[in-house]
Amino acid sequence: MKCGRQLLALAFLHLAFSLLLCFGACPDARRHGNGRNSNQKASSGGENTWCIAKPSTENLRLNGNINYSCSQKGVDCKPIQPGGTCYRPNTIVSHASYAMNLFYKAAGKNSWNCHFNGTGIIISENPSIGSCNYPM
Repeated sequence: MKCGRQLLALAFLHLAFSLLLCFGACPDARRHGNGRNSNQKASSGGENTWCIAKPSTENLRLNGNINYSCSQKGVDCKPIQPGGTCYRPNTIVSHASYAMNLFYKAAGKNSWNCHFNGTGIIISENPSIGSCNYPM
């Protein structure tokens, strides 16, 4: 039993030491829950920016982004519903991009408002297509 406890203690110490090293040396490990790095200043994305989904993101994560964004105050996702002006193209990437951009705009257009756990990107070219206009 004594040997098993010693091995468990050594494993715990190794894990604790690894975490300490990573938090001290890995800048991405010091992120707040909102995706902002602790030493990043609050900054605006600017007037001519939009938040869209990374096209390589898995559908399950994009669906989560739609659900989250559309449930937030100031976000109206009616345009991506069937018959809406942004329903077409009827793809999850397109719908997620529209919803994520609405959240980004409603939340203040800060870089961390487009993080979405690494699935959002800020662009400076208007992604509007056809009758679907992405608000600035």
